[in-house]
Amino acid sequence: MLRLERSAPLFAALGDQTRLRVVIRLCDGGPASIAGLTAGAGVTRQAVSKHLRVLEDAGMVRCSRRGRETVWELRPERLEEARRCLDRISAQWDEALASLKKFVES
Repeated sequence: MLRLERSAPLFAALGDQTRLRVVIRLCDGGPASIAGLTAGAGVTRQAVSKHLRVLEDAGMVRCSRRGRETVWELRPERLEEARRCLDRISAQWDEALASLKKFVES
């Protein structure tokens, strides 16, 4: 259970539509600057910066400097952690439903 609780900030960060779109863009296009992440997104640079900080606090992204530009990249190990948590929850539901089915059929 401790591992699932540690993942709560990760799921909270992914629960916002704009942050989820940023994660998808980083998944599809690789590392990007704020200018690259805001292009065609209909969101201001300030808003994207704020969302990137939330994602960074959750361990989803990291930034590095390339010349004058700050480039953001996804930390795929955190997405893998989210997948493992969801797999674990899914397995628990499968077990609960199997127990219920066994009870109902007996």
